[in-house]
Amino acid sequence: MATAPIPTSSFALDRSNIPGVVLAGGRSSRMGRDKAGVTLSGRTLLDRVIEQLSPQVISVAVNADAAPDRCNRPFIPDIVPGKAGPMAGIHAAMAHGACLPAVTHVATVSVDSPFFPHDLIDWLAAAIDTPTRIAIATSEGRSHPVFGLWPVALADDLESWIATDEKRRVRDFLLRHDVTEVAFPLRPTRASLLDPFFNVNTPDDLAEAERWMKVLT
Repeated sequence: MATAPIPTSSFALDRSNIPGVVLAGGRSSRMGRDKAGVTLSGRTLLDRVIEQLSPQVISVAVNADAAPDRCNRPFIPDIVPGKAGPMAGIHAAMAHGACLPAVTHVATVSVDSPFFPHDLIDWLAAAIDTPTRIAIATSEGRSHPVFGLWPVALADDLESWIATDEKRRVRDFLLRHDVTEVAFPLRPTRASLLDPFFNVNTPDDLAEAERWMKVLT
């Protein structure tokens, strides 16, 4: 079970109207090939992440440089040019959410983390107490901002920040806004405890992920 402060304001996020976006536009340089199409126990990472996210949101779209092969979900390219990093993908997700009726927040997850919690969005949503609050996941004291709920009202501010901030560090953008970090516990397996935000960046990580698949309860 995750832990988060209890909201005290009168704002209530409509949890039945949260779209989700899978961030799959990274360079995949350490993997040597597109991570979205990497196979884990017979299924691509993209398929696994979509399956995990779909029950938690009203819709799922995929942010990537090009439409993934054999993907039947809406494809959302970056709006900001020049491969501006993960915040460009988050901006594209915000802009996507802003086009949908009555949406205040959009959820993002990373394509290279197939073990994220099945109740991720519920716990992030519980931390939202204003229309402009951001909620991001943490585990073992480390933040995972690509797993977050992002206010669509901040899309223009994020686009401006990407255009003017030379370093484009996620943490620097978060410091500009109200953010709640939601702590998630390690996931029990038959072997040991698994960080639910374990990400598959390299072939060695993929081999480790295969070992985790064998011991998940």
